Amino acid sequence: MTGLEFIKAIVDGDVPPPPMALTLGMRLVEAEEGRALFVGEPRPEYYNPMGVIHGGWPAALLDSCMGCAVHTTLPEGSAYTTIEIKIDLMRTITAETGEVFAEGNVVKVGRRVGFADGTLRDSAGKLLARGTTSCLIMSGVRD
Repeated sequence: MTGLEFIKAIVDGDVPPPPMALTLGMRLVEAEEGRALFVGEPRPEYYNPMGVIHGGWPAALLDSCMGCAVHTTLPEGSAYTTIEIKIDLMRTITAETGEVFAEGNVVKVGRRVGFADGTLRDSAGKLLARGTTSCLIMSGVRD
């Protein structure tokens, strides 16, 4: 499958989501070439000692949506891995925030490196966090 076919198969339920998505309360809900959208449910079990969602949770959502956006552009037999990620946390997230939406969009994909950016918003559209990523493109690693 191409990267887009594979990501869409996860959206459609034909391929199971990775276990970490279940553990972190996130699901891939939309995909098209160069774009991926996740929905996440912040839970109290993700709280840090200050009583708010740990920064690793929005970072995981953004890493996932941006990486999957890059993945949608890849040909059959290719994969990617994150080589750098930057996250800006802009608002506190708690379980009361409700569902959040992580959207990743490709900026550019070359032969060896792909770049994407992402936003994390609440249901009212308020920006909670944003991020950028660089992904290493690997050929011949999967069929």
